[in-house]
Amino acid sequence: MADPKGFMTTPRQDWPRRPVEERVRDWDEVYVPGALLPIVSKQADRCMDCGVPFCHDACPLGNLIPEWNDLVSREDWRAASDRLHATNNFPEFTGRLCPAPCEAGCVLAINQPAVTIKNVEVAIADRAWELGFAPPSPPERLSGRTVAVIGSGPTGLAAAQQLTRAGHTVALYEKDDRLGGLMRYGIPAFKMEKSHLERRIEQMRAEGTKFRTSTTVGRDIDAAELRARYDAVVIATGATAWRELDVPGRELAGVRQAMEYLPLANRVREGDLEVSPLSAAGQHVVIVGGGDTGADCLGTAIREGAASVTQLDIYVQPGAERDEDAEPWPTYPKVYRLSAAHEEARDLRTAPAANADARLFAASTLRFTGDTDGHVRSLHLMEVDARRRPVPDSGRSLPADLVLLALGFSGPDQEDGLMGQLGLELEPRGTIARDAGFATNVPGVFAAGDAARGQSLIVWAIAEGRAVAAAVDRHLTGSSQLPSPIGPYDRPMVV
Repeated sequence: MADPKGFMTTPRQDWPRRPVEERVRDWDEVYVPGALLPIVSKQADRCMDCGVPFCHDACPLGNLIPEWNDLVSREDWRAASDRLHATNNFPEFTGRLCPAPCEAGCVLAINQPAVTIKNVEVAIADRAWELGFAPPSPPERLSGRTVAVIGSGPTGLAAAQQLTRAGHTVALYEKDDRLGGLMRYGIPAFKMEKSHLERRIEQMRAEGTKFRTSTTVGRDIDAAELRARYDAVVIATGATAWRELDVPGRELAGVRQAMEYLPLANRVREGDLEVSPLSAAGQHVVIVGGGDTGADCLGTAIREGAASVTQLDIYVQPGAERDEDAEPWPTYPKVYRLSAAHEEARDLRTAPAANADARLFAASTLRFTGDTDGHVRSLHLMEVDARRRPVPDSGRSLPADLVLLALGFSGPDQEDGLMGQLGLELEPRGTIARDAGFATNVPGVFAAGDAARGQSLIVWAIAEGRAVAAAVDRHLTGSSQLPSPIGPYDRPMVV
């Protein structure tokens, strides 16, 4: 480490966000442009270069965090980029979108604020592009083997890039008109501008990956015929089957899924629509679900000009500090976090009926009621305790012209014909069954990412893509030098 006392002399300093009043008037990323670089080297100095760095275990990619922290502290950006890209195909994605379990596992976090690992990562990635350290890496020779990858989310993109670089001819099939999966139409631009995605896609195209958009395998192309055309197939369609809320009034107009709402807002940003048909402008909005997707809806509704926005979280409000008994270091703790969207809601007071940051914790939805035209107008809820038991006499109602259900996803979509045409076996929870080598019951067909693992984090999605690429390469050639950071049964560190 460059400064052996850095963790004692330098306090943690995060990438500053733009003022709320400024950023809610546009869809640009929330952080102050150029404000990270002046502080990141000193922040990297806080890394202790631990003898046993638990950040490695907390990150499924196995990122070489102490190594590139040391290099950034010395401002050796080329070497830092090399070490970062050795384990992560898309660090500018994870540096913006990952909740950073590596920081929860930082040894410094035992009794101090963790190293700003996520900020260091995104600084390296952005500098790599600025300085030309991320050129295309086409293979020296082709293997003569062909692979179809279905799905262009982070798992599909990572698998396709790894297999292309290994010399295989890869075609990636995407049902939407643009590439990126949830990163394209699910993640708002204020969290990650799409230019970062476009840049990586162009890199992959220059390396030789072929892209087929607006193509739903199972509908536009028979899945069995596709399997017959390629030496191997990787299914990386994600977990897009959203969870429902079975309460009275669910059928009312205006009660919609978050993933019906967010793609339309993103299409406005892409120029496909002038105004979203589900715009929150002037509406009283209630978001059911306390996770990241709900926060994305919150920030989007604020920018669309909602009259009010309230987010319901069924869990009790967590504390500000880690509960060492329930969630000891180095596990990822459930603590109170203030995302950019919640900061905006707090400062703008978007939900006067809720807590300061627009969230109502320990809130369970009972029913919806509507007007004579069948449109939702109210959401009725009840407070619950830590075991989700109703608290007597705690019922209340909120005005609701638009209700967004952000309750997560149960597995891959089974209505497009892909599963049935291939005859894939499924797990009881609806995900694709696979063995220890990522292989499904159909010879030559592999499954990775949320479609097989279930809903997870972007860092796990990329790790799955890299690991399944190694498995496919081994299947095609008998051996592989591609890295395989995780196995299909690996899970995050928990108590």
